[in-house]
Amino acid sequence: MSSYRHPGIVFTDRYFTVPLDHGDPGGEQIEVFGREAVASGRTGEELPWLVYLEGGPGFGARRFVGTEAWLGRAVQEFRVLLLDQRGTGLSTPANRQTLPLRGGPREQANYLTRFRSDSIVRDCELIRPQLTGGEPWTVLGQSFGGFCAVRYLSAAPEGLRAVLITGGLPALDAHADDVYRAAYPRVERKVAAHYARYPQDVERAREIAAHLLEHPTDSAGHRLTAEGFQSLGIMLGGGSGSHQLHYLLENAFVRTPHGTELSDTFQEAVRTASSFAGHPLYALLHEAIYGQDERPTDWSAERVRAEFPQFDAATALKCDSPVLFTGESIHPWHFEVDPALRPLRETAGLLAARTDWAPLYDTERLAANRVPVAAAVYHDDMYVDTEHALRTAASIRGLRTWVTNEYEHDGLRAGGPRVLDRLLALVRDDA
Repeated sequence: MSSYRHPGIVFTDRYFTVPLDHGDPGGEQIEVFGREAVASGRTGEELPWLVYLEGGPGFGARRFVGTEAWLGRAVQEFRVLLLDQRGTGLSTPANRQTLPLRGGPREQANYLTRFRSDSIVRDCELIRPQLTGGEPWTVLGQSFGGFCAVRYLSAAPEGLRAVLITGGLPALDAHADDVYRAAYPRVERKVAAHYARYPQDVERAREIAAHLLEHPTDSAGHRLTAEGFQSLGIMLGGGSGSHQLHYLLENAFVRTPHGTELSDTFQEAVRTASSFAGHPLYALLHEAIYGQDERPTDWSAERVRAEFPQFDAATALKCDSPVLFTGESIHPWHFEVDPALRPLRETAGLLAARTDWAPLYDTERLAANRVPVAAAVYHDDMYVDTEHALRTAASIRGLRTWVTNEYEHDGLRAGGPRVLDRLLALVRDDA
């Protein structure tokens, strides 16, 4: 362990050893990293623990500077563990560089089946007694972290004092196809709102898409296509995402001796926004987090997109319609254009074809839940369907919701202490 100080806070880096396969506790072990945070004046106190589960899948916990955002509010009464879920951050990594150590694509795919919410929760249950002495702790789950929290309620509620969820109530029994059929209309509404805010972007997006359909470009090994450009719509799910997208588009073209070309500035910004180098598990497991039975996910977002032809850029240009951006979806072409994913293309295909996913949620146990639970449901959330979320909320006994359109999906980051205060008040009222 190593500790260090930021203004108002003390961080301690901790590493935990857990089984790769919790069904074989004596088998191969991996490391999971967590960063403990405690208010600088309370380091010697006995404080209840709160474990934070980041969104994703595939993202390590946020790296805070001091008491910024919600962490400053949390350490007023908790000792916080910022957990890098297995495979992310400083935990044993899973990426194009390390996965070949497992063997070929089939061995890699089998390995990655151990990186869903069921394994993450079992990691937490091994770590918890080492920190709390066996006492239950509070879980704060953002987005996919909320999916993990609902799994926690299904599998190990005895480990929980309370659960706080922000933008992360999963559909309990939906197939990935159901998730994306609900998603594309939401994304279309977000794109319409963006174009209403920035009408000049309609023509800019059409010009960029038309150029890329004729001239796909390469930047640092990353191939930019019209579909890749459309995927920038993932930005529209954040509170400032529409503005960020607008500024990205405004300097797309530059005049050169060879004619008009896409600017280096634009290409680099798109590459940075589109690369999965820092979070490859997001691409590899994004549909697998919905697998719960013998039905394969089978590149669900790609198949379902065909039901929404208005998202095809060539069709939009031919019909003189706005080019629609897409949202939070992973497609086979991602594994062709991104150098961080290209070596993992066959592995991703094997995960998409898998037919033996274990169920993640126990509806009977959730219906009998006795753990205080509060969830922020963002009414205009682009990433998590509100109808699905509210249906799940009604299925978990005692869960209290705060439904708001004040924030987008990143409300915990944008609203910080206020969001956490609201959820803590709800669980305490319930307790």
